[in-house]
Amino acid sequence: MKPVMQQLGEQQVAGFFLVLARVSPLFVLAPLFSSQLMPPRLRGIVAVALAIGLTPVVARDRLPMDTLTLAGLVGKELLVGMAFAFALGALFAALSVAGSFLDTSIGFSFGSIVDPITGSSAAVLAQLYSLIGVLIFIAIGGDAWVIQGLARTYELVPIEAYPALGSLTAGSLAAFVGIFAAAIQVAGPVLLALILTDCAFGMVSKVVPQLNVFAVGFAAKIVVGLLVLGVTLPFMAGWLSHELETSVTDALRMLRVAD
Repeated sequence: MKPVMQQLGEQQVAGFFLVLARVSPLFVLAPLFSSQLMPPRLRGIVAVALAIGLTPVVARDRLPMDTLTLAGLVGKELLVGMAFAFALGALFAALSVAGSFLDTSIGFSFGSIVDPITGSSAAVLAQLYSLIGVLIFIAIGGDAWVIQGLARTYELVPIEAYPALGSLTAGSLAAFVGIFAAAIQVAGPVLLALILTDCAFGMVSKVVPQLNVFAVGFAAKIVVGLLVLGVTLPFMAGWLSHELETSVTDALRMLRVAD
């Protein structure tokens, strides 16, 4: 470490590690960047590459070199990076929740397999929404939006400044609460169709009690659910593009320097 610090200078090395501390949470919480499809070593290499690219631009001021101050700055950088990444990750969490709603309503929740995006166990439609969300995210250039948003965080909270904790907490709470609302927006049309289907079969069971409603209704709900889902999927790209832009804006809005 000493030869490296002698060649690059203590300020450059300290700036690099501080930038890396803010970049790293993207690869734990942010959409696509945290995907389990990317090996951990590859995510680490990309995180280091981003930190190397951002350090000369954002770490131009002289940094204090005492250990306690640097440790506090590293903790602050991790906190800012986690708040920014969480606000973005909440959007894709909403997609997974929307799929879980539909899996429960249709009956797919009885069978679950490993989700390649998150590495956790999920049912069929939850995985479908996650995968489609990632594809749309890549198609609309969402990764570039996230990196640009991360670079802008340094304009709002520079490396040597501390953020307002109240604003960070309120923004993170709003992002968490918004998961359910966004999930209802995504799954709403399909859920409404399934509810109407249940009501229709409830009426049929009263008129024709000999009909095995459970056997017929299960297959009918699958057909109706998948049909309405296929009809609504083309509108998901526009919705996700708008919500991603809103999420980046909200994530930046909650960052401000403490008074």
